[in-house]
Amino acid sequence: MRPPFVLSGLLALVLAGHALTAGAKDAQQTPVQTAPVAPPAPSATCDIVGLRLEDVIAKSPELQRSANEQTVRDLRTLRDAAVVLDAYRHPQVCAQVLAVLRGLAANPEKAIDQSGDTDEEKAEAVEKARTPKAPETSPGKMPETKAK
Repeated sequence: MRPPFVLSGLLALVLAGHALTAGAKDAQQTPVQTAPVAPPAPSATCDIVGLRLEDVIAKSPELQRSANEQTVRDLRTLRDAAVVLDAYRHPQVCAQVLAVLRGLAANPEKAIDQSGDTDEEKAEAVEKARTPKAPETSPGKMPETKAK
């Protein structure tokens, strides 16, 4: 099952593309009849759709095992990173991520063997780094507000 954040991330990318084009439409003085705006097409150097990662996962008995759920999550995270890189117009870096992803997906046994890092302290540090941080304020100092 695909994690819900993947779908919401892709939906956010589509909505952001529509929001950017909506600002240009508002700036026009005379209304012009145009065709519906499609989300930006992926770049030619970063063929994320052609990777067909979900098909690879579905066809691989190694990746279907419950012990390899983390490897599958990692592959999907790499794919999502490629989507973001392509959206921010970094096609060369996206292509590099896809090259790594293709290599791992082509040889699932090697990917599973390489993902055997069980360092709990490292995992805790990564999880802590993922958590958003709010700015710290000391008890004696209150944030300054503008005078009215």
